[in-house]
Formats: sequence, C-alpha cells, structure tokens
Amino acid sequence: MNNQISKLADISGASTRIIAGLMSGTSLDGLDIALCQFSGSGFETQVKVLHFVTFPYRQEFKEQLKSVSFKAQVSLQEVTLLNAVIGTYSAELILEALKLWDFPVDGVDLIASHGQTIFHAPFSLHQQLAYPDATLQIGDGDHIAVKTGIITLSDFRQKHIAAGGEGAPLAVYGDYLLLSSVEENRILLNIGGISNFTYLPAGRHADLVFSTDVGPGNTMMDQFVQLHYPGKYYDEDAAIAKKGKVNDALVAALLNNEFFDDPFPRTTGPELFNMTYLQAAQKASSQQGLPPEDILASLCEFTARSIVAAISSSIGDRPFEIYLSGGGMHNPLLTEKLSAGLGIKLKNTADLGIDPDAKEAVLFALLANECLAGGDTNFGSRQGIPSVTMGKISLP
Repeated sequence: MNNQISKLADISGASTRIIAGLMSGTSLDGLDIALCQFSGSGFETQVKVLHFVTFPYRQEFKEQLKSVSFKAQVSLQEVTLLNAVIGTYSAELILEALKLWDFPVDGVDLIASHGQTIFHAPFSLHQQLAYPDATLQIGDGDHIAVKTGIITLSDFRQKHIAAGGEGAPLAVYGDYLLLSSVEENRILLNIGGISNFTYLPAGRHADLVFSTDVGPGNTMMDQFVQLHYPGKYYDEDAAIAKKGKVNDALVAALLNNEFFDDPFPRTTGPELFNMTYLQAAQKASSQQGLPPEDILASLCEFTARSIVAAISSSIGDRPFEIYLSGGGMHNPLLTEKLSAGLGIKLKNTADLGIDPDAKEAVLFALLANECLAGGDTNFGSRQGIPSVTMGKISLP
C-alpha cells in the first residue's frame, strides 16, 4: 500500500485528529486558520479549537484577487497563475501560524482548505437552461499539501453541486452536527460578505433543518467604503454610516430585485450584489446625488431589512434564539437594526463554545473530519442539503 494511503487510513481510524481549517471569504480580506482537535464523527463529534489566527492579505495581493473575482470576464492566464499562487501562499501562512503557536508541523494530521471563491454561478444567477449550478474556488490543494507536507482536503463545494445542491451555504452541516439542540430552536446567522443562516429546530429533526443565503452581508458596504474612502477597507464600528441618514427610496430600490422573491433555499454572491447593483438602484430611485454617509447608512439598512425579511418569512412565529458569527457581528449599527427588526436579543456562537470569528474555518475542518471519519450522517431530504461527504484529497 502507498505510504500516504496507509497514513490516511490511520488518520481515519484514530481516536483524535488534528485538523487545520482554512477559510477566506468573499470580502477578500485575509485567511482564517483554526487549528482544531477532533474526536468522533456525526453527532458524536467533539471539537476543541486549539489555536486561531487571521492573517490579513497584503494590499497588492487583495488587488490581484479583485482582478479575477466576481466578474463574468477575466484573464484566464491570471486565474491559472493565481490558482497556484493562492495554494502556495496559503501553505506559507499555515507554516507561519504553526511557528507562531510553536506547534509541530508533523503534529497536524490534515489541512481543510476552502480556497478562494472567484465566481459563484447558481442557475438563479446565470439563467442558462443548458447549464447547471456552478461555483469556482481557486487555491490548489496539491500546492498546499506539497509545500506543508500535510494531507490536504479542498474544493468542498463541487461535491455539493454534483449531488444536487447549489454549492452554498455549507455551514448547515457543521451547524447541525455541532450546534443543534434537543430543547431550543436556533438560528445560526453568519454575516460575512454574503449573509446566510441555518435554522436548527429543537429535537435535531434532519428533515426540518433549513439553510439558505439571504443576500448581502458586508459586501456592498465594504465595496462602497473601499471605493469612496481610500485607505479604508470597511466602516469600522459603523462610524461613517452612523453619521448618515437612511434614504427609504434607495432602500426600496435595492430590495426591488427578483432574487428576494426566489423560494428558499437560495444562494448568491458579489456577482449580483456589487457597485453596479447600487448604481442601478440609485438611478431607479433618482438618488444619484446622495452624500456618501447616507448611501452607507442606506446599505446597512438594506442588509438588515433583507436579513429580517428572510428570517421572518421562512421561520414564521416559532420562537427561536439567534447566534451570530462573521464580520458583520462587529457592526454595531447593523446588529442594532437586526435586534430591533426581529424583536430579539442577539447572541453569538461563543455562547455555544465556538469563537464566532473562527466558526467558518472550524466548520471546514469539520467537513474534512466527516470525509475521513464519518460519512454516515443523514442530513434529511430537504432541497439543497444532500447527504454527502465533501473534499478532494491531495497527498504530499
């Protein structure tokens, strides 16, 4: 037997596994690395986050990513080159993190890399009958495996699509296994570049679990800040938006899109929600001359209303608790609007034992753990949640 295959089998059968989960989202701001210790699988999964760090991307690297991300037409050469570059860069950051934590490289069993999404194309977006749902993440797993010497799992979203899903959101799998409750109805709301939530009804009934993208999270606010406030990447503490006034006509135009009428579950990305979308809404509402702070306040209101509407229309009057994660939870104006709109005090996943900033990286580590040590969990028959194991394996 190939030594690496033998090692893979040993990791699969071990009582514990050390897995480094990697996540870089649509905000293109950096790489999250969560070093996790796993035991068991399925509902028997136990996870301990040993270390967590976020490495901000260099400005020149961000610009490279932006040049190929969320656009219908880009340089194929640049995509090909960045596929290798991102893989190698991710490996370098993993090694840097392990050095920072004084953790031995050979003590890590697996790396679980989400990769960098550069285009998400569900049918609802591309509308071409001859083509299926599709998505593309780059950052080659083989480069990570060879550079680090660690078995790497990557490209998780392709199996989801192949099995009938839309490639997103994938958080439902980890949310269900790690964070569902026998007694409490829970909503796990993640506000990254795009917002999504998982509804976990009390009792862990798989067929009642529900997960969907909602619409924009931080993406349009961040894009606007980067365009109009040089040197800033986001509106820290909503300082700019708090100075502005919400323009209801603009908010109404932003909400006037057939995406918001699509049935749940649905998925989307910055391919739709971007500055072109904003400009069209400004034109439709005759609000082209608004001060920047008013536009930012209106974008925050737009994000909040879309989240509130999605949760209210899909969950109804059932009681629930909300647990936040993602960068949007640090926006005090947005969380204030969400709490008021939903009439509930917001919590975060720290209350459930998972650092909310590390949550997505942890959940991809969990997908790798399920791929090797699990695979038997029934996630129900709900549309968009196929019961499959995900991740392509790259050997060093």
